[in-house]
Amino acid sequence: MTTPSEPLPPMGVALGAVAGAGRPGHSRIAAPLPGGALLDVGSLATAQRGPHPDLLTAPNLDALLAAGRPAWREVWQWLAGWLADPERLAPYRLPAQGLAPVLPFAVADYVDFYACEQHARNAGLIFRPDSEPLAPNWKHLPVGYHGRAGTVRVSGTPVVRPCGQRGPGDHGPTRTLDVEAELGFVLGDPAPGPVGMDTALDHVFGVVLLNDWSARDIQGWETRPLGPHLGKSFATSISAWVTPLDELTGAWTDPPARDPEPLGYLTGDADRGLDLELGVHLAGDRVSTPPARDLYWTAAQLVTHLTSNGAGLRAGDLLGSGTVSGPRREQRGSLLELSWGGAEPIVLSGGATRTYAEDGDEVVLTATAPRADGTRFSLGEVRGRVAPARV
Repeated sequence: MTTPSEPLPPMGVALGAVAGAGRPGHSRIAAPLPGGALLDVGSLATAQRGPHPDLLTAPNLDALLAAGRPAWREVWQWLAGWLADPERLAPYRLPAQGLAPVLPFAVADYVDFYACEQHARNAGLIFRPDSEPLAPNWKHLPVGYHGRAGTVRVSGTPVVRPCGQRGPGDHGPTRTLDVEAELGFVLGDPAPGPVGMDTALDHVFGVVLLNDWSARDIQGWETRPLGPHLGKSFATSISAWVTPLDELTGAWTDPPARDPEPLGYLTGDADRGLDLELGVHLAGDRVSTPPARDLYWTAAQLVTHLTSNGAGLRAGDLLGSGTVSGPRREQRGSLLELSWGGAEPIVLSGGATRTYAEDGDEVVLTATAPRADGTRFSLGEVRGRVAPARV
């Protein structure tokens, strides 16, 4: 049963970029403040002799991502100290009006994984009800595909309903526009591959929420045997704000039990999950709360497997976890699962029903994380409103 969306706790330390009429010049790095205000991070670093002002006065996070873990930790510690006393930040606040988030970093490569067993099982049961839901390789390696970096969009960007082939002789707007609630891991500190488990997390700058929009009818027709392709490449939405991995120290958790045990190159102390609770909000209602702690494959394993063939890492690489889903219906992270392929419509609080996203619907993904003291904070949301197809 869905419920109206409720307020979330304040955001933790996060970094992004904004542009607009509020200040002259190019975009600049900012951080969210309580109440919706924004901090001019570069101005603060310059005036207060903060660490790496050359990196923090850049137009986006690209240079910071390339700098590596020691610089990331230094910036996080410094910024966390300042954010603990917001009153001191008044001279460095950006104007409340006239600014808008832009893509916080230039996406180098985008790889979307399929790391949640419950989602993989659900999808298998929906599409192949008379067969084993998991492919034979699924529990042996993190399955993924290379997505399209050029269509990754910042939160708030409208999502135009895509057109494509829906079957033999059938071309037109998708009738089954879906959402996927995912974590996105933002990489930096370029390195040649392979990157082992012992150093994999040194290349993860932070986390965004990611909505891998999907046209299920287009995807189903074209994915025989390769894909997905046009069914997913039209839009991927990410948060405007990247939460540094150091901010998530209270969220680390043990991964689920695995059978069989992963191969040796996918094992090590860095094999830890993140205990984040996601929220999927459709047309003003919260329709599910997927638990990221249930991801079968962890961030370190995704990095290690991605580079195990010798492929290197670039600053700005983005790894999607794949849809996050839990064992209960109210924890499913896609409309495909929530409506069970369209057979069980979602009933919204006002009585309207949905199987897939309709034109005009706004989808918002949220997440909260625990701190070591037991309190929780929010990650940057990702939202997108569906616009009609261009036909």
